Amino acid sequence: MAEHTSSSIMIEAAPADVMEVIADFARYPDWTGEVKEAEVLGTDGQGRAEQVRLVMDAGAIKDDQVLAYTWTGDHEVSWSLVKSQMLRSLDGSYLLKPAGSDATEVTYQLTVDVKIPMLGMIKRKAEKVIIDRALAGLKKRVESEEK
Repeated sequence: MAEHTSSSIMIEAAPADVMEVIADFARYPDWTGEVKEAEVLGTDGQGRAEQVRLVMDAGAIKDDQVLAYTWTGDHEVSWSLVKSQMLRSLDGSYLLKPAGSDATEVTYQLTVDVKIPMLGMIKRKAEKVIIDRALAGLKKRVESEEK
């Protein structure tokens, strides 16, 4: 099994508020940095995205990818790669854990396998940068929407 990279951050908001931002794919270009376009291709019975097309621009890596999402209750979402130009596989998840009365610990886990050869150490560093940027963007987005 491939090694994964994960990191956590504390966000001053309830888990439901954090998940609302995570599930709002149309606004990803506003806060993620690397996502330039996001289009929900299909939803489940609860209206949550099951497949999403993302156009990414992370400097040296530009990609048009489709991800499949699985929602586990109200506190976890995971995704896996359906198709991509640059990636062989991509698996990730957000796990939300209530922390006190109005805070949430968010853990982001990511495993990426690129089609081009890349040293494991460099790949994990890239995963860490992606995760840290995403968590910082999520925190800023959620906390700026708080009243």
